[in-house]
Amino acid sequence: MMNMDTREKIGQRAVLLSVCGKIALTIFNFLVGILSGSTALVVESAHTFSDILTSAMAFLGFKIGLKPPDREHPYGHGRAEPLMGLAIVFFLVIVAFEIFSQVYTKIMTPNLSSPSYLAAVMAFAGIGVNFVLTSYSMKVGRKIMSPAIIADAHHQKVDIFACAAILVGTLGSKMGFPILDPIVAFFIGLMILKTAWDVFKENVNNIMGKVPSEKILTDIKSAALSVPGVCGAHNIRINYMGPCASTELHIEVGGDMELRKAHKLSDEVEKSIVESVDVVTLATVHVCPVGEDEENS
Repeated sequence: MMNMDTREKIGQRAVLLSVCGKIALTIFNFLVGILSGSTALVVESAHTFSDILTSAMAFLGFKIGLKPPDREHPYGHGRAEPLMGLAIVFFLVIVAFEIFSQVYTKIMTPNLSSPSYLAAVMAFAGIGVNFVLTSYSMKVGRKIMSPAIIADAHHQKVDIFACAAILVGTLGSKMGFPILDPIVAFFIGLMILKTAWDVFKENVNNIMGKVPSEKILTDIKSAALSVPGVCGAHNIRINYMGPCASTELHIEVGGDMELRKAHKLSDEVEKSIVESVDVVTLATVHVCPVGEDEENS
């Protein structure tokens, strides 16, 4: 498992870079949107501003999750991260609703005008900046196993497609189809709702303890079986606590093994699992004689 101090520094750097990039995009999207007459770009500036708020929420969840275990929270505070991921979903839904409201107002306006090519230039620049920010945040989030930063990266990814849609919509408007500008804004709202649903599912699964892959179960079993004296391992369970997890399992040993030796063996298995499986920070092992606990496997 990565050192917590290192994890904190990496996470803070990722969030800071994300916030700075989003502040710059919010300012330029709004100014260029007003100057060029692009409703979609103004809508995107509101969306980008919401990104700043969600990045701040991701950072808050990340910081709370770093707090060590205490008497009231013996398993630590890691679940603060997926909980903050769900809070981000709430913000995404609000932003989508506001976008749909602005689209309706724009469509109801007579004599729609086309935005200038300045909007297309800004949209093209936005694609590049958002791609860099999204890629970096997602890479860091997965590296340090931070549900909050990953959720924020998913939110940021929407902006790549949004800017691409604005680029197409602006060029289409200049070709004589001004209705494309509010239509693009509408599709941005739909993409935000899709992202909200994906982030919701991912964080709910984390909180409910869904096993992300069979490989983790296999790795835990392999780590247990690598300890001399262990004849088998079964009944493996994983309990996620945000970026890390605890595991419980049964190991099989010879039926005539002394209690003291069995206890020592279980300690060695716990140590082997924590050292071998990055995501696991706590292991609890139950020792049983070979063949006498098969009904629980």
